[in-house]
Amino acid sequence: MNGFQEHDASFRDSSGFVFTHDGNLYRQVNEVFKDEFDAYINSGLHQALLDKGYVVDHKEVELMGNDTHEAYKILKPNYIPYLTYPYEWTFSQLKDAALLTLNIQLLALEYGFTLKDASAYNVQFFEGKPIFIDTLSFIRYTSGAWTAYRQFCQHFLVPLSLKKWRDYRLGRMAQLYIDGIPLDLASKLLPVRSWFNISTLSHIHLHAKMQAHYGNSTKERVVRAKKIKSNLTKTKLLALVNNLKHSVEGIDWLPRNSEWGNYYENTNYNSLAMDGKLDIVEKFLCSISKDIPLLADIGANAGNFSRLAAKYAKQVVSFDIDEVAVEHNYLAAKANKEISILPVVLDLFNPSPAIGYENKERISFSQRGNFQVIIALALIHHLAIVNNTPLNKIVDMFHSLVTEILIIEFVPKIDSQVKVLLETREDVFPDYHEDGFEEALQGKFTVVKKELVPDSCRTIYILYKD
Repeated sequence: MNGFQEHDASFRDSSGFVFTHDGNLYRQVNEVFKDEFDAYINSGLHQALLDKGYVVDHKEVELMGNDTHEAYKILKPNYIPYLTYPYEWTFSQLKDAALLTLNIQLLALEYGFTLKDASAYNVQFFEGKPIFIDTLSFIRYTSGAWTAYRQFCQHFLVPLSLKKWRDYRLGRMAQLYIDGIPLDLASKLLPVRSWFNISTLSHIHLHAKMQAHYGNSTKERVVRAKKIKSNLTKTKLLALVNNLKHSVEGIDWLPRNSEWGNYYENTNYNSLAMDGKLDIVEKFLCSISKDIPLLADIGANAGNFSRLAAKYAKQVVSFDIDEVAVEHNYLAAKANKEISILPVVLDLFNPSPAIGYENKERISFSQRGNFQVIIALALIHHLAIVNNTPLNKIVDMFHSLVTEILIIEFVPKIDSQVKVLLETREDVFPDYHEDGFEEALQGKFTVVKKELVPDSCRTIYILYKD
């Protein structure tokens, strides 16, 4: 298709694929999936999913130049401003995505359909909640097991259980295992006490043992599949899915305080300085004098400044390295229905890479940039001093991520927080000062304005990208 670019994550599904054309995203439904897709639309299931806000809406369009023998229909889905992946989600985000998937499966069964897959990558976050994006995942239900059961466990139940029972950081294993964390590995990692939890026992430990037993023989797998198909009625399948839903609802995580989880309580800012900082940032945002399509708040912690930025931006992606802080941010945004704030876990020194087949299925953090505005407050000293990063490298990074404006706070060595950082190490940062920072900006950004935060030694800059 001349001028059409197929998305690199779409090659696995013969039903259709996602592609871009003239900067817009489309989904092609292939002829081979014609009957299933028509049945899905005509059954009323799609409308029922839309009514509940479960699935992304689309409209059918015609495009010149995409005439191939495989094409049945072209869909233009509603635009989602920023894509995230499961290994960038907090515990509650993953849990909400899991419950969405199960609720969709239950509703699909009511209409005589089933999900043919249960990948966490079929879910994105839009307007404050998870939404299902793959309208080609629905097929008519006949009989037998839910073919996506193992995939659901590996994509959702396993990482949730590892976060609960072991350590929330193990959720990053989803980045290593793009098709889901293996059940046998999860069973080994989970503590002994998890064997006394009926949900973990049945859906992970015994599931792993059964998979290992029947996975050794193709003949045994075929016999088992036929037996399940004949014995598993729709009523039993509904019971299985409802049991999974009950299991996910019962998984909780009460995060302990982390290094940054209570940052705003432990900061060296007094109320005068904090109020002044808020005023400066708001004044800078107001001076942009337009609705910002996509703004990144990097080092957002629990999102205080993200909420301020949301007054001026259509979408604020609120990044932080600390999952505890991001969890607090997400729960607050959810409780307050702050639909323009999207909390995301990000380690700037180990950001999400491009992974999958040919390193193209899931695109990297840097490839997903294109933020019109970036806010980076109380961050530069951590990048420069904790991680030994020269100021020019920091400036280069922000230059690659932002398209227009950078609002950044410079924290000098006389600041009490920087003094703490230098207490246990030699000061090998002779260029780390305000003049050195402004010199590093040359050729990359133009200083439009800078302002000292009241009752502090910190300076906030508004910079335009050169």
